[in-house]
Amino acid sequence: MDSFDRTPDLTPGSTSAFVVEPLTPVRPPSPAGSSAATLVGEPIATPKTATSSRPFRGRWLAGVLAVSMLSAVVGSIGTVGLLTGLGSSGAGTGTGPVSATNTTTNPASASSADAVVAVAESASPAVVTITVDSAGRSGYGPFSVPSTGVGSGFVFDASGLILTNHHVIEGSDNITVTFKDGSELAGTVIASDSTHDLAVVKVDPTTPLPTIPIGDAASLKVGQRVIAIGSPLGTFTESVTSGILSATGRTIEVGSPNSRRTTTMTGLLQTDASINPGNSGGPLLDDTGAVIGVNSAAAQSAQGIGFAVPIDVAADIMAQARAKVGIA
Repeated sequence: MDSFDRTPDLTPGSTSAFVVEPLTPVRPPSPAGSSAATLVGEPIATPKTATSSRPFRGRWLAGVLAVSMLSAVVGSIGTVGLLTGLGSSGAGTGTGPVSATNTTTNPASASSADAVVAVAESASPAVVTITVDSAGRSGYGPFSVPSTGVGSGFVFDASGLILTNHHVIEGSDNITVTFKDGSELAGTVIASDSTHDLAVVKVDPTTPLPTIPIGDAASLKVGQRVIAIGSPLGTFTESVTSGILSATGRTIEVGSPNSRRTTTMTGLLQTDASINPGNSGGPLLDDTGAVIGVNSAAAQSAQGIGFAVPIDVAADIMAQARAKVGIA
């Protein structure tokens, strides 16, 4: 599958073009093609040893040093006495000197770290890797070149319903869903919505699957912690990244890797949690472990600018999929 490349339109008043993540895993650049990092800014001159332009006598210098040392000793004794007096007076009023070391743990940072760990443990079993195979333009045959793409998804119904992006399964002939334990099941697309870049894949498990609770994107606050889980580059499965919700209601222009056509998406969530090719279709979660969005796109020309479809938008397609399999 070819990726869609386009130079963003950065003229004032225009909407920057962001490209939906390509499905084919990206290969790291070879060392030979990489360039060495260079320092930016003016070089810092090495300071030279200061010299005096006037001659002086050794005895005069010794006298000056002796007077200086005596003054320093007297001043130190006075300073110690003054500080001791202050410490004594402060002890009676409860306003004594503050210790230079503070071993108190910041409760906010500790709870935030614990929240990410808890979300990763609870949500990861329901996050899947989706591999799709498509025939070449001439179909399957000795001269065709089949293509393979990798994306992510998550189970929202224990019967085997998986939500992902439409561009993950677009043009697919065969779908394989891989779970955290390494097991694989064949998947079938039972609902799709290209306008909102959403799709539902159905698998047939022998036992109920773990699911992720559905959250409420309408109640989100900019600046709150969010967590993304998926398979970046199609290789690093169950990767967990975290960041904040940067903005809501974003409008972007995205390109389809297959059709090379662009479309406008509105009402998206923006996050600085790392989202890479292969994360497409994976969940964006709040710190309670509830899904608040479906990771869909990232800016190719920037870092820390990713977008997710709010989970509220997916309510219709999830209900449609449940109805098709006879689930109320």
